Amino acid sequence: MILNRAADLYASGLDLGEIMKLAKAAAALGVALALCACGPTWSTSSVAPSRDGMQLAGNRPAKAPSQILVSENDITNKKYRVLGDIEVNVNKSTIFNEDPTRTHVDAELREKAAAMGADAVVLVRYGTVGVGLMSWGSLDGKGRAVQFVN
Repeated sequence: MILNRAADLYASGLDLGEIMKLAKAAAALGVALALCACGPTWSTSSVAPSRDGMQLAGNRPAKAPSQILVSENDITNKKYRVLGDIEVNVNKSTIFNEDPTRTHVDAELREKAAAMGADAVVLVRYGTVGVGLMSWGSLDGKGRAVQFVN
């Protein structure tokens, strides 16, 4: 097909040098577009805060995300108040990036929970990796941000 198109261009009066320039420009544009799309993963999130939780969270300084506990189970040995439900979605930008993992989702959950003043995210659930309209792969996670009470 490319050779047919090149023959058509040559027949229309373009010389071989001009055809080669067009081919090089098209190849350079393709490489530039491919490189621009090679970004890291990106994510989205939403938070459904509880009324009592947001009032409580305002009284304490936020923890660093690395200090937030993430658990698929409930915490039964400490009392806590629910700050709100958190939902995150981690996407990979191109087919060349690694697939999102639970570690990526946990990091996003920790960030959102820390911003809310939480001590932990409990009852965490993970979706499945899939290809979406705007990404080459995505993984979602949901959990409940909680703050321990003394």
